[in-house]
Amino acid sequence: MNLRDYQQPAVIQKVLNYRSVAVVGLSSNHLRPSNFVGYYLKRHGYQMIPVNPREESILDCPSYPTLKDIPHQVDIVDVFRDPAAVPEIATEAVAIGAKCLWLQFGVISEEGVRIAQDAGLDVVMDRCLKIEHARYIGRMHWLGFNTTNISARRAKTFV
Repeated sequence: MNLRDYQQPAVIQKVLNYRSVAVVGLSSNHLRPSNFVGYYLKRHGYQMIPVNPREESILDCPSYPTLKDIPHQVDIVDVFRDPAAVPEIATEAVAIGAKCLWLQFGVISEEGVRIAQDAGLDVVMDRCLKIEHARYIGRMHWLGFNTTNISARRAKTFV
């Protein structure tokens, strides 16, 4: 599986224009990456929907045990779970009529991707929704950092 097939800038930019995001595996712990992403999405005008069966409310939003329990439309299903859980989540995303399955850094599931793609969902994998928003729409974009190249290496300079 080539991850770059699921990191296409055109698909990411299209998906960033959707407005409702169910964050599966959102944690109430403020030190967890999922909590920071949920906070960021909410702050930037997205309808952020926590999906965590162990919580009643996260970031002042009601939390749902599963995607099927959400009473309204969901555009993006953003997954912060173990890759083994993704096929079931992808099946639920298809069942609720989501438009995109977004798998965060390190959440890689060929079976989950196949389920989502077979149903016509856009798929983004091994990317962070918050970082991509910042790159294409947020402050990183304003500063010119929308290069599609994430690297800590310094550019070679010729003297």
